[in-house]
Amino acid sequence: MAGSNPLGQSPIAKADDAGIDAAVDALRAGHVVAIPTETVYGLAADASNAEAVARIYRTKGRPDFNPLIVHVPDHAAAETLARFDDRASRLAARFWPGPLTLVLPLMPGAPVASAVTAGLATIALRCPAHPVMQAVLQRSGLCLAAPSANRSGGISPTRAEHVAHSLGADTPLLLDAGPCSAGLESTIVAVRENGWQLLRPGPVTAAAIEALLGEPPLPVTEAKIEAPGQLASHYAPTKPVRLNSETAQSDEWHIGFGAIAGDDNLSPHGDLAMAAARLFDALHRADASDRRAIAVAPIPDQGIGAAINDRLRRAAA
Repeated sequence: MAGSNPLGQSPIAKADDAGIDAAVDALRAGHVVAIPTETVYGLAADASNAEAVARIYRTKGRPDFNPLIVHVPDHAAAETLARFDDRASRLAARFWPGPLTLVLPLMPGAPVASAVTAGLATIALRCPAHPVMQAVLQRSGLCLAAPSANRSGGISPTRAEHVAHSLGADTPLLLDAGPCSAGLESTIVAVRENGWQLLRPGPVTAAAIEALLGEPPLPVTEAKIEAPGQLASHYAPTKPVRLNSETAQSDEWHIGFGAIAGDDNLSPHGDLAMAAARLFDALHRADASDRRAIAVAPIPDQGIGAAINDRLRRAAA
């Protein structure tokens, strides 16, 4: 199989020293490995190895026009791949390691496979905070292309079992470190010559970025796909999703929020950060239920709520 575990062992391994060493060996040999980050589990491969990157696309069934995020151990490694201006450096200094991806001009001759950038003149870079992903990056000495570890377009995985269920027989070596703390994919910011654009909302809010840079974002007017998460339909269950639903029909699984209890509740106390961390896990449970469809309670469109609603709109599309 395209992404099958090359090591002849159980696909799911503890994210301990032995598991991390096995992951490093597999990555250096050109295989893909599912690794936890603070946002979601990622399907990682050596970003400089064209065949390894091709394995990501094959395993996910991902369209080749959709570029990948490259995960780096630190700012210095990122500067070997992209051009940083003062604004990009300030963003990295403030939010790395963490759930912020920067789309920057690709450095000429950067050691990345062309499929990583989907032929664009930009590259998407992130320095993750999760200790397991950081350990893999440090021990391997590689920069890792790593989209979410699930079938393309499906619900993102925030637990190891989500990865195994989505990828099935194609599940590669998978490091299990429990649930992801943030639960939503990273914020993606493109730094342009004349300002910055928010390509995907996420845990780092637009307000926090605007406060740091001292200027509001530019509108995103071009239809081209320059970063993950820009497709109209994404993060989608197999069942239809109805949004802003204070009540549910008898054949709908109801995901609640705050005072709307539902069958499952993202946060009974209305905590948006908790709701973000629980969102994809709740969608997985709803999709596995015996109901025909899914209804989701209204979520305030402020702070990280904007990122939650972005994912829900794409899931419902």
